[in-house]
Amino acid sequence: MWIQIKKRYIIPVIASGFLLVGVSFKEDFFEVAKQIEIFTTLYKTVNQNYVDQVSPADLMDKAIKNMLADLDPYTNYFNEQDVVKFKINNTGEYTGIGAMITRKEDKLIIREPYKGFPADKAGLKAGDEIFQIGDVLLADFKEDASQLLKGTKNTKVEIKYLRQGKSLSTQLILDEVEVKAVPFFSKIDAKTGYIVLSKFNKKTTQETREALEKLKDDGATQIILDLRGNPGGLLNEAINVCNLFVPKGEIIVTTKSKNEKHNNVYKTSREPIDTEIPLAIIVDGKSASASEIVSGALQDLDRAVILGSRSFGKGLVQRPFDMTYGTQVKVTISRYYTPSGRCIQALDYSKKDSDGKVVKTDLTKVNAFKTKKGRTVYDGGGILPDIEIAETKLSFISEALQRNDGIFNYATQYYYKNPNLGEKIPVVSDADYAEFKAYLKKEKFSFDTETEVALKNMLEKAKKENIEQNIAAEYQQLLTALQKSEEQLLDKNKKEISKLIQDELIKRYQFKEGLYQYYTKSNVEISRAIALFTDKSEYNKILKM
Repeated sequence: MWIQIKKRYIIPVIASGFLLVGVSFKEDFFEVAKQIEIFTTLYKTVNQNYVDQVSPADLMDKAIKNMLADLDPYTNYFNEQDVVKFKINNTGEYTGIGAMITRKEDKLIIREPYKGFPADKAGLKAGDEIFQIGDVLLADFKEDASQLLKGTKNTKVEIKYLRQGKSLSTQLILDEVEVKAVPFFSKIDAKTGYIVLSKFNKKTTQETREALEKLKDDGATQIILDLRGNPGGLLNEAINVCNLFVPKGEIIVTTKSKNEKHNNVYKTSREPIDTEIPLAIIVDGKSASASEIVSGALQDLDRAVILGSRSFGKGLVQRPFDMTYGTQVKVTISRYYTPSGRCIQALDYSKKDSDGKVVKTDLTKVNAFKTKKGRTVYDGGGILPDIEIAETKLSFISEALQRNDGIFNYATQYYYKNPNLGEKIPVVSDADYAEFKAYLKKEKFSFDTETEVALKNMLEKAKKENIEQNIAAEYQQLLTALQKSEEQLLDKNKKEISKLIQDELIKRYQFKEGLYQYYTKSNVEISRAIALFTDKSEYNKILKM
């Protein structure tokens, strides 16, 4: 998800390439014109002379996307199909099956069905592997297969899928799916209101306001805003969410660029809902972009206490530019700065080391800034919480288990072995954890650590050079040592990993809503926020009230 400014510009066909260059084009007309001419000539020559038939559209699509990838991960080109696909990011609405899905080899994996939507109604569960949609075998379909699950409302789609190795079929009836920015809110106790904010789309401020007002009407006198895992979204919505808690006219974020027209100061423009209610915001390493604007601004304005772990560190602003034939380019146009002057971008994409990796901010060389009331805060990439909570930051072994589906796949197996838990909260016992470790070993789970990848690459090179037999003993010794180290890390981080397994299992039985409900009763970060509210002297001391 990206920070996106709603204003758009249409780029004329005849000058699209030149206008995108902007200021640099004006400064060096000849060099830009020269490079465009070289590219145009090369593109034409290859298309006319290459030994096999090539697709001009595919060739250009790859050329553009690879060119932009060298700048940063957020500057992207979208062809006509891409533009339609990403509509969901901006509106929060789309027509489809109502599930989070990912592509893995020749299948679409149901990651999370949303309660009450088409996938759930058709009986699909997390872990189901769709291998055929209509008459299309996904093994033969290399394009974006998720598009086969979209269409007009009430369209019927026949699918075939695997569940625990068994082939099944069902019919999906497409419907409008609303992706809520606030998927859950509730009173935790007599005083505390809890609001989960999962993304910043066009409905974020409206949904947050409604949740806040409902909680206040129900007697909440203090609010926890949970931004964990929130990847960001629309800049204007971040500003307006801040505006719910701070007065009209406050500076929330400033953007700075080499291009003066992208230098802007964004202030709140509406009357707030409540500028006095105690406010705690929880962030983690996956809170990014617009989430960091909200947490950073409310920290700098001494309006909220931030808890958790350092946020992601995305301080770059993108703007989409509409182009010809329904295409679009999203360009990083500026960096954003919090009210105190902090730029919290963690990676400098203009600087790369000898291996071509982007240089990360050196946390030993951070700069100090002052909040509105004179508190010291720091840059260095991401928002550093006022209260750091160790449990919020995951170990690298836990991140690997999540990234490579170790926990997800084990939860799928567990669910079908224990189908009747219902509303009962699953507890990961010592026996369950031992079973989890045995499952990883049985499936030959790869953590894909840098050391593990390097070791595998070394063996592949040795095979190509026909010397693998010469190093077989040493390789096995290193592999055994590595596996022993990973086994030790699994034991060392047992508590953390067990919690992640439990979270995944709760979603299997009770959907995401059940997980949020569980958090309100048993979550370290939320408990710490409530304790902070209870100790008013600590809360006031942090904010210098």
